[in-house]
Amino acid sequence: MNITEILVAILFAYIVGSIPTGYIIVKLATGQDIRKIGSGSTGATNVKRVMGKKWFIITLLLDALKGAIPVLFAIEYLSAYYQIGLLPVLAAVFVLIGHSRSVFLHFTGGKSVASGVGTILALNFTVGLIIAAIWAVITYMTRYVSVGSIIALAISPILMYFMDGHPAYVFYCLIGAIYIIWLHRANIQRLKNGEENKVR
Repeated sequence: MNITEILVAILFAYIVGSIPTGYIIVKLATGQDIRKIGSGSTGATNVKRVMGKKWFIITLLLDALKGAIPVLFAIEYLSAYYQIGLLPVLAAVFVLIGHSRSVFLHFTGGKSVASGVGTILALNFTVGLIIAAIWAVITYMTRYVSVGSIIALAISPILMYFMDGHPAYVFYCLIGAIYIIWLHRANIQRLKNGEENKVR
């Protein structure tokens, strides 16, 4: 096992994942700290509260790209144990950790949904597109971003199993879904209490 390649994949993924897209956008445009607004998350939904739909979409796309790049790097440029999916999966996991626990924001961050979808797009583009579509449809129908996020990510291991079957990728989708749903625990409580904010 090439330990150097593993360390490079992990470190690159964590640093890229840690880039606080939403925080940077809001800070540059308004001078405000997004962590002190709304839910306190640096994700696209909170950006929308400050800057509207346009920047919500831009933040979503940038966070998804941020998720995909380290995984594609692990697939294309690092060789160790690609066949069993070790490096791409490690990269994907550390993207999620980086986004939600950014080294640039004293280990705070967002809920890793867009970045998580970006990692899945890199692992299997078709599965990632379906998950993104499920998220969009459920969010539109319920008007809750959190509901769309939770359901779409919960379905991801099933889709990856039936459409790809790569054991490492299925396992990643499972642990990624569990982690992202755990990050939504406050949203789940607000949904129970009827206090969750609607997207429109």
